[in-house]
Amino acid sequence: MTNNIGLAARARKLVIGTASTLLALRKGRLSLILLASDASGPTKKNIHDKARHYQVDVLEHYSAGELSHATGRHDIKVIGVTDQGFANLLMQPKRK
Repeated sequence: MTNNIGLAARARKLVIGTASTLLALRKGRLSLILLASDASGPTKKNIHDKARHYQVDVLEHYSAGELSHATGRHDIKVIGVTDQGFANLLMQPKRK
């Protein structure tokens, strides 16, 4: 499933990083937020609170390592998905 995150990154349909994601969220540009399952407590609380306010779903299915590997960046905890099609693809249940 991280292949789909990489595909979205190459298509430039992601906002990477906490600050950038929160800015895009405030501007109404996000369809989904991917939050690392091993992100810090304050980061998780902040993202969940803001996402609830702006009515955007948050997925915590991936670790920071998986998100970092998928995007080709280092130590990524928060990713915003700007495209509804990719958001739908990422929200599908994982296949074995």
